[in-house]
Amino acid sequence: MRQSINNHLYDYWHRLKGARSAPERSEIDPAEIRDALADSFIIEVDSAATFPLRLSGTRLNALWLAEQKGQSFLALFEEEDRRTLASVMMTVIDGVAPVVAGVEATAGAGHEPLEMELLLLPLRHFGKTHARMLGALAPARRPRWFGLAPARPLRLKSFRVIGPSEARRIAPTAGYAPSSARPHPVASRPALVVHQGGKV
Repeated sequence: MRQSINNHLYDYWHRLKGARSAPERSEIDPAEIRDALADSFIIEVDSAATFPLRLSGTRLNALWLAEQKGQSFLALFEEEDRRTLASVMMTVIDGVAPVVAGVEATAGAGHEPLEMELLLLPLRHFGKTHARMLGALAPARRPRWFGLAPARPLRLKSFRVIGPSEARRIAPTAGYAPSSARPHPVASRPALVVHQGGKV
């Protein structure tokens, strides 16, 4: 992971879960992740697989100049990327495995693109595993149009499942990620790359 916000959120999630596969939603203390709150969100895993946002940080809302709570997380992305993203999210849920991804935002012609890093982390909710996801969408920088012009649907550029061996290397070193833990380009947009490994 390249963004300090995501490193901080991942480290907190990893410490909170301990030996379990994922922590409970109720255990998340906003005060412990206050530096990441503006870029963070919580996704509900619904039966229709639209993945509505239950909570949405202020910078996430500012990206579209509108409150995103209640909106489908998939709808924030380009239509051609939604099938791949849904598969990635099911990997987070079914495999109880974190995912880090590269995302690009733009406000249209004449505006420079914004590179962002997406982190998705599984959560339990009242003991259920297929219930919630904690995430963050951290910008590499803030372009001039941020907060002034609404972003167009996001483009998914790359993703990587963080396996158990990588998790052990990443967690103790917040602020730095080895190259093996960084996202790799998506070879084919509708495809899902699965990295072998045991349960987290």
